[in-house]
Amino acid sequence: MKKIQLLIVSLLCITAVSFGQVAKTETIKVPTVQCEECKERIENYLKHEDGIQKIVVDYKRKTAKVTYLTDRINIETIRTDIANAGYDADDVTADAEAYKKLPTCCKKPEDGGGHAKKN
Repeated sequence: MKKIQLLIVSLLCITAVSFGQVAKTETIKVPTVQCEECKERIENYLKHEDGIQKIVVDYKRKTAKVTYLTDRINIETIRTDIANAGYDADDVTADAEAYKKLPTCCKKPEDGGGHAKKN
């Protein structure tokens, strides 16, 4: 009987925790993303952040679509994380030191970055 009671209590606790987790998906503008390498850098930087379930960067559209748990992280923190990786995120400007460390191809064209145009 005790095992059944423990099982019921455990299931109730798991259910209670599950109800507190609300996933939300938002799109962030990342205007300074230039290439596949930028995409991989942002995705790798954020995939270990607690609360982020999924992030997909589209460097052609210059967007990052992120699904996150609202009880663990918020959109402002996610924008700041992208900025800390060296990229602009909506109205949050890239961290200057992180930006300096990006490879040339990932920097803005006005800073000598980007990929050479094909004829």
